Amino acid sequence: MITYLLESLTIQLVFLLAYDLFLKKETFLQWNRAYLLGTFILSLLLPWVKIEAFKTTIPESLVQYQQFFWQLDEVVLSTNASQSGFWQDINWTFVVLGAGSLSMIVWLVVKLNRIYKLKRNGVVSRERDFIKVVILESEQAFSFFKNVFLGESIPKEKQENILVHEMVHVKQWHSLDLMFFEIMRIVFWFNPLVYLYQNRISELHEFIADAQASKTNKRVQYELLLSEVFQIQNFSLVNQFFKQSLIKKRIVMLTKKKSKSIYQFKYALLMPLVLGMLIYTSCDSGSIQNGTQEDSLSSQIAALQEEIEAKEQLSSNELEALSSLSNTFTDKLKQTMSTSDGWTVAMGVDGAQGVSGDIFPFAVVDEAPVFPGCENAEDKKDCFQVKMQEHIRKHFNYPKEAQELGIQGRVNVIFKISSEGDIIDIRKRGPHKLLEDEVARIISRLPKMQPGKQKGQVVNVPFSIPITFKLD
Repeated sequence: MITYLLESLTIQLVFLLAYDLFLKKETFLQWNRAYLLGTFILSLLLPWVKIEAFKTTIPESLVQYQQFFWQLDEVVLSTNASQSGFWQDINWTFVVLGAGSLSMIVWLVVKLNRIYKLKRNGVVSRERDFIKVVILESEQAFSFFKNVFLGESIPKEKQENILVHEMVHVKQWHSLDLMFFEIMRIVFWFNPLVYLYQNRISELHEFIADAQASKTNKRVQYELLLSEVFQIQNFSLVNQFFKQSLIKKRIVMLTKKKSKSIYQFKYALLMPLVLGMLIYTSCDSGSIQNGTQEDSLSSQIAALQEEIEAKEQLSSNELEALSSLSNTFTDKLKQTMSTSDGWTVAMGVDGAQGVSGDIFPFAVVDEAPVFPGCENAEDKKDCFQVKMQEHIRKHFNYPKEAQELGIQGRVNVIFKISSEGDIIDIRKRGPHKLLEDEVARIISRLPKMQPGKQKGQVVNVPFSIPITFKLD
């Protein structure tokens, strides 16, 4: 989720920079409107798009072996984790996100209620294409969907020109754009770029309305904007006619000459931007180390996995070749892992030949091991994750000596669930032996599992999980 949000925010930032640098000052107003709406929607969709042609595997320590191990979700433990009980089980990230969204919903309801009260207390008259609402003892002027609000104190000779301007908002459904970004503010209230997008689209709406209204008499439009500053409220949900921060910009835009058609080629900039974002989102995160060797190893892992899955169709000669390939893969995997970032991992892999007790990666094993209590679960993988975290938190005890020495950090642990369902071959690596021993103690106390099966025979299945110790 965090990765998606960061990718989406990065894409939005790039699109907004392109708009401000190359498009904002052009008079292609409708094109700019489509650009702002389209790029924001793209920023939400592109992180989900993974194009295989652009996909690059960039391995990290352990991550490059994700086809061999099942990487369980990280568990973060603090000094008071074993004492926190109910509070420890609360996902505070979702609590904060939910509280922020709830406050934005309340704020939206407040704004809609203000508009409703203005309409209820005003003088309403239904015209052919809109609803006119005269606000008593007011100098406000704005529109919201088909409702045009005009302050009673606005001089009659100016009301007609303001009405022409506001009708552009009504006919082009500008309120839909604003409502869209209001909803996005509820979902992504923590993202400052959503507010920038809404500000840009609101500003653009006024430019569009001014351009349309000034076609008959541009001088009148100038005089209307320069005549006086009206009493207004900062209201993001409506199209306001008189908004101090925008008046200067609107006058400047009115005086600009129409941009040359050739400048529309600037929008072609969107294509390489989208392509770059697709490459960015299609790449796996990590750092390149011994690239040639690891790329070769990754290819062999993938090839081995495919051949294991298709083993039922192999002839006896092909089975012999597969066995040889498996042993070669195993040797290289052992050698690589023993020299990777100081890890010394005795895998104990005896080939993937379908004999009881052999190791099968979680990605290819027919039946994965089942945690006690998950036998009838609809999603056994998810249940396994939940039960594993519950076990770790239940049995966790931050070593007092480690607390006194200020030792904290991540311990990566690898273990196997044997063909008998026992936890075997626990390997760990962390910042200090005290933390490593605590992790080994917790993992060793895991209950007996229902072992994994391949072709109906029980097999060993390897797992890994990072456990982070954190001092409060």
